[in-house]
Amino acid sequence: MFCKGITRLLLLLSLAVYGVIGQAAEDNDYRLGAGDTMRIVVFQNPDLTTEVRVSESGVISYPLLGSVELGGLTVAGAEKKIAGLLKEGKFVQQPQVNIVLTQIRGNQVSVLGQVNRPGRYPLETFNTHVSDVLALAGGANGIGSDSVILTGVRNNKPFRKEIDIPGLFLDDKRKDDVLVEGGDLIYVQRAPMYYIYGEVQRPGSYRVERNMTLMQALAQSGGPTLRGTQKNMKIFRRGASGKLEEKSLDLTAPVNSEDVLYVRESLF
Repeated sequence: MFCKGITRLLLLLSLAVYGVIGQAAEDNDYRLGAGDTMRIVVFQNPDLTTEVRVSESGVISYPLLGSVELGGLTVAGAEKKIAGLLKEGKFVQQPQVNIVLTQIRGNQVSVLGQVNRPGRYPLETFNTHVSDVLALAGGANGIGSDSVILTGVRNNKPFRKEIDIPGLFLDDKRKDDVLVEGGDLIYVQRAPMYYIYGEVQRPGSYRVERNMTLMQALAQSGGPTLRGTQKNMKIFRRGASGKLEEKSLDLTAPVNSEDVLYVRESLF
């Protein structure tokens, strides 16, 4: 008797755990959205097999049932709802409904700016983070910034967040890797740049790297030419007035965005 009780308890616990896991998996599944196209098949009922598109209001038109609201449901949830309506209407006694997505257009996120593959990407799961979408877009390109800007709507209010992507991993700020939602936009702006000219090997504009110093900026341009000198290098930095002002800085000082460095010719 005792063994039977234990067995029954273990069975109930396993069913409860399975139910929780199943619900969690369904919560993370893709949610149907406007523009999605699907093929609905009812086993042994070919007349009810059809291909439909989810309208902007999240509704489909289905034989015998008319308008059915599926927007926001998972595929499994949509199958269950249609089966339930067919059974309630006494159209099919034991309906077995199968849905196959043929085109995903709902719940998309747009990625713009300095990425390798800008475009719109569908949220195939309900648990997609900013880093996941950025990876789908091929990551930032050579002149893309380390930070991205996420905009969208949360709780019916405009939402904006700037996220330091390397910081998610280098500084263990994974909490900043927020979940994205359909309609969100991720923008990768151009990385901050500095400019160097004069007696250097490769004058031009360069990306300001994380924690970069003036000495490292000079090295990135190839260093001074045989005629150049790093002594008394001129640094022009934008001041509060918006104008470039000459600064006297040590070579260990950090580089700022829009800094202009001038390497003069050696007098000796």
